[in-house]
This record gives sequence, structure tokens and C-alpha cells, in this order.
Amino acid sequence: AELLHRAYQLAGLTLAELADQLQQTLPQNLLRDKGTIGQLLELALGASAGSKAEPDFPALGIELKTIPVNRGGKPLESTYVCVAPMTGATMQRWEDSWVCRKLQQVLWIPVLAERNIPLAERMIGRAVLWQPDAEQQLLLKQDWEELMDLLALGKLDQIKGAHGKVLQLRPKGANSQA
Repeated sequence: AELLHRAYQLAGLTLAELADQLQQTLPQNLLRDKGTIGQLLELALGASAGSKAEPDFPALGIELKTIPVNRGGKPLESTYVCVAPMTGATMQRWEDSWVCRKLQQVLWIPVLAERNIPLAERMIGRAVLWQPDAEQQLLLKQDWEELMDLLALGKLDQIKGAHGKVLQLRPKGANSQA
């Protein structure tokens, strides 16, 4: 309840206002600082996990995710959750996976992030605490199992960005060949 209350208090602030409150400096753009918004919100809300393989708020089991949206509230891009295991994929169950742990409870914080809005003027929206229902959990598990099967079999070339209904594997390098 306290985390949600604190997140709700951020709604309506611009990134510049939040950065000023936290005595942080915003970069001019996100070309080299893509994680800046998430890091700013983690600092504001007291997230403690950093880059560990656990949710951002370990004691609560809650992962914090920012989501860039347009003025209509529609997401502008997909959301990064975590890296995929390139080894040991056959030995892991969905329930024990890093991605499953991170997606059990997510505090989504939308940020108005249309390209024509300068970074400092982008506004924080109202947070939503989400937990996957049984159907969503099944879809996540099915996509994860299918992707892990392809990884385990060494069929990386068969994995495309649109592979999966709700969970997708994407390169996190400079380009799709990474």
C-alpha cells in the first residue's frame, strides 16, 4: 500500500521535476542513457534489487517497469524484462525462471514519451499494480517453454522478434545479429 501511495504521488510530475526533487541530472536524450527513466523511478520509490535476478522490491516481490506511452495511453514500444539463459535452458522450469519471478507482480508506471516531447517535459502517469491472471500466466508459460525449447535445441536462427503471443525474445545488442 505504501509503495502504491508513493507511486501515485509521482503521477503528473515531469521527469525534470522528479530529477530536481531527487537532485539528479537528466541527460539531454536517451540515446546513450536508455535506462535513465527507470533508474530515476527506482530511486524515487526505493527499489533495492539493482540488476540482481530478483524483482526490484524483493521483500514485496514486485518488479518496477516503466512503459513509454503516447497521449492516448498506448505503449510505444515493447518492454525489456530480463536476459534469456543461453545455457541450461533444458534444466529450468517456468516457475523457477527469472522472467517468471519478475512478472509475478509488476508495478507499471506509464511515462508520456512521444518523440516530440523533450525528455525533461515527459510526464509520469498513474501507476498500476498488475498480477497475471491464470490465462495470462498460461500464455507466458507457453511462450517461455517454446522459446526455451528452441534455445536448448540450438535453433536461434528460428527465433524471430514476433515469436510468442505475449513473451518475445529480442536481441539486446547493437542490431538483430547480436
